[in-house]
Amino acid sequence: MRELNAIATLAYRDLVKLLRDPMRIISTFLFPLMFIFILGGSMREMVDEYEFMDYVFTGVLGQTLFQSAALGVIWLIDDREHDFSQEIFVSPISRYTIILGKISGETLVAWSQGLGILAFGFLAGVHFTFQQLVALTWSGLVACLFGGAFGVMVLSNLSSRRAADQIFPFIMLPQYFLAGVFNQVRVLPWYLDVLSKLSPMRYAVDLVRGAFYAGRPDYEAVVLLPLPVNAALIAAAFAVFLVIGTFLFVRSERNR
Repeated sequence: MRELNAIATLAYRDLVKLLRDPMRIISTFLFPLMFIFILGGSMREMVDEYEFMDYVFTGVLGQTLFQSAALGVIWLIDDREHDFSQEIFVSPISRYTIILGKISGETLVAWSQGLGILAFGFLAGVHFTFQQLVALTWSGLVACLFGGAFGVMVLSNLSSRRAADQIFPFIMLPQYFLAGVFNQVRVLPWYLDVLSKLSPMRYAVDLVRGAFYAGRPDYEAVVLLPLPVNAALIAAAFAVFLVIGTFLFVRSERNR
């Protein structure tokens, strides 16, 4: 119970930080809004094989949840620079509990943004059934947790927030195109295909998209891998990112 209480406390702290920062709330909604309405609306008539607005909506939802959780975990660097992480690490709880608490908190933050994206999608003309909303809920939570673990892996190799601000865009921006957020990645040159399959965001986006399109006739045209395969790959990668990232982060704290 002590470990669970610690996770809940750390998660609550991150959610409160979001609610007290209105500019952060506005900025997190701005790019998904532009992507769905402008990109999805402008290219809607160019694709006949499937509904492009639905394709962009599911891509933006998966990308935003994954990236928001990953970027939020990077805020641990701020905690490190203000010595808050040192205070946490001397508490009588597991190091994995601390990292899981941070991931859980950023999952709550990211999913609150996901609710806004659902509203944007509805206004843009995306139609939902109750089953699709349930599927987007669980797949979105998985994408958030996966993004958080990826963020831990990234931040464990960074020494400062300045380095994170410089490197993180170079890590995330290529994945927009390699993960199939806006474009099909089924047929790519071999070198881009390799990079696409190494892109963690690809599997988060494809999981969310597969959950939304399940049972639809255009499922095969837009989804890359079956849901169980995506879920298994994400679970394995999550465990690897969490274990290695936590180990490296804790070691860097001890060496300060």
